[in-house]
Amino acid sequence: MIRSLVLTASLLISAPALAQQGDGARELSSRPGTAVVLRGLDKVTARTRDFVAPVGETVQFGALSITAQYCRKRPPEEPPEVFAFLQVNDRRTDGFGVEDDGEQIFSGWMFASSPGLNALEHPVYDVWVIDCRS
Repeated sequence: MIRSLVLTASLLISAPALAQQGDGARELSSRPGTAVVLRGLDKVTARTRDFVAPVGETVQFGALSITAQYCRKRPPEEPPEVFAFLQVNDRRTDGFGVEDDGEQIFSGWMFASSPGLNALEHPVYDVWVIDCRS
């Protein structure tokens, strides 16, 4: 599974996204984004919320702390795809209301076109990628 995700991510960044330059150098045809648009679902209340996670910053969704490390959106002339590398921690308390170090429950690539490919597995929350903004 991990090998297929690495292969998928490398394919997303390579073949159609690379443009041939006159001097033989290759360059990506899109630039990394500065923020990821995510949609979160609270399974208990059945409410969804869209929120923005700036790259390199941590945002909160319920008991989750989400850090977007990277995102990229293919340009319009290529097949549509948005992908992001996210790290998600489940914040916990020590039983007396004092926040404890959370447990990392997800670290990997998420793809907008295939949210089930590498999904966050949590009993209360679902999070998936919607867009990447520059």
